[in-house]
Amino acid sequence: MENKTILQAFEWYLDADSNHWEHISEIAHQLKVMGFSGVWLPPAYKGSAGKDEVGYGVYDLFDLGEFDQKGTVATKYGTKDQYLHAINTLHEVGLEAYADIVFDHFMGADEAETVEAIRFSDTNRNQPISDKEEILAWTRFTFPGRNGMYNDYHWWWNNFKGVNWDEKTKESAIFGFEGKRWEQNVDDENGNFDYLMGADLDMDYPETVEQLNRWGKWYQETTGIDGYRLDAVKHIQFSFFIDWLKNRNEEAGKDMFAVGEYWHGDLDKLVNYLDSCGGMMSLFDVPLHYNLQNASNSDGRFDMRNIFENTLLKERHNWAVTFVDNHDTQPGQSLESWVEGWFKVQAYALILLKDEGVPCVFYGDLYGIPNQEIAPVGDELKALIKVREKFAYGPEMDYFDHPDVIGFTRFGDDEHEDSGLAVVVTNAKGGIKRMSVGAQHAGEIFVDCTGNREEKLTIEEDGCADFAVNDGSASVWISEKAIDQII
Repeated sequence: MENKTILQAFEWYLDADSNHWEHISEIAHQLKVMGFSGVWLPPAYKGSAGKDEVGYGVYDLFDLGEFDQKGTVATKYGTKDQYLHAINTLHEVGLEAYADIVFDHFMGADEAETVEAIRFSDTNRNQPISDKEEILAWTRFTFPGRNGMYNDYHWWWNNFKGVNWDEKTKESAIFGFEGKRWEQNVDDENGNFDYLMGADLDMDYPETVEQLNRWGKWYQETTGIDGYRLDAVKHIQFSFFIDWLKNRNEEAGKDMFAVGEYWHGDLDKLVNYLDSCGGMMSLFDVPLHYNLQNASNSDGRFDMRNIFENTLLKERHNWAVTFVDNHDTQPGQSLESWVEGWFKVQAYALILLKDEGVPCVFYGDLYGIPNQEIAPVGDELKALIKVREKFAYGPEMDYFDHPDVIGFTRFGDDEHEDSGLAVVVTNAKGGIKRMSVGAQHAGEIFVDCTGNREEKLTIEEDGCADFAVNDGSASVWISEKAIDQII
């Protein structure tokens, strides 16, 4: 089986020039040549801020950049036709396309409605802090610019659990609607983390679930998408996506790729969610991200032997999507936890070349973030992606036996010519680690494809060699015969 590698094909501060779908079409072939297998695209539907909406303030799921709504026809990324063309272009070059799905909330309602509601404490959403009162809630979504095209359902307050704004008093608070209760099977941060933002969707209301299913069928048929990235799943009834994803799989006639964003550093919470959702999706390995971040900013004091401890990759590796950074962790964003630039190559070597997990590369690391003057990681990252595609196969042997310098090897297999490798990384002083790549490589010359080390190593008769790494660096050793295949 070939290795899967995903690109998260956007970052938060992309120019709002409605040109990104065309850009994806232009670089699709390049991405395939780099070694990617799939591309996670940003949310494609119209948001409450129109062309300036990154995609998570959902207004109209059926408007993929086709109707004049919220001051624009195109979304931040382009028009519907450009979106469909980008997906088709990805397919033509042999890449899968994954859609970003946001089902937690709507924003930017067309009308306000009078609703009876109760205020809840922001730090304990199980605790009411007012008597019942009438509020004016922005919960009526009629989508006049679309005028019933594709779907004529109008959303109203019964589709939602609550809001955070009373238009009548111009007050901000968490208002739960009378006669409803927050979902119990959600994350317990703040007592109950059902409510996140905007108009919170009510998955106990049958029409809400029915409409999300109708949209899913339409969206999948319209776009030909290959899988889903599911936003903010810890705020949504844990069992909701079981049926929703089953329905999409049945319609597609296959098990589609799906990964959920459950943002929490506590491994037990991620494992509990995997059990609660019936294993219908993978999850991003947030605990591993935090380990990588800690290793990058601990001035060499992080014990590298523990880099995979308490992670999804170690506990439930078949359901782990690993990543270094994303649009939420980049500087200035809500979950800012940036992995320092000097440690990026080490971090990517660890997630791209290990046997387990599905790695996701961040667009901002591959292409840089001009808005924040952050440079791309560079040719070393491109080399690692290609090494994963071509040579990261076969049995794995770990050498996590030193607090600073750790390594692992892959022995290669018969299906992938010249496969096999040795990885050495450190967050402090460099050194040498004696490791085995298997006796089948005896006599072969290995070189460091990152260019950090210039010497050549001859694999000894027993398959071992002394693999070196520089201070605060990574080295990835592969067969000298294979080096021409690395970009």
